[in-house]
Amino acid sequence: MIIQVNYGDVEKTDAIDQYVHERVNKELAHFSNRITRVEVHLRDDNGSGKSGLKDKRCTMEARPAGHQPMAVEHAADSLHNAITDAAGKLSRVLRTTFDKAK
Repeated sequence: MIIQVNYGDVEKTDAIDQYVHERVNKELAHFSNRITRVEVHLRDDNGSGKSGLKDKRCTMEARPAGHQPMAVEHAADSLHNAITDAAGKLSRVLRTTFDKAK
């Protein structure tokens, strides 16, 4: 499973990149043989350096083999929370999809 992180107007750091990889791998580990790629898009609605209520967004798109791509999005007060919650949402969507396919 390839994980690609795209930084919109968010400053790219090794710490955020590592956090994305850790969360995606943890949440989607049981699907890793069924997913070819996960794209993660990070953005700050208020612009970099400014804070606001739920202004950090994380969109995750999974590309499962044999299925259409699936995407989720989560907005939060911090990038870490947005990433964590988006990964959890994506895991639930994939679990539902694969359970229905059985």
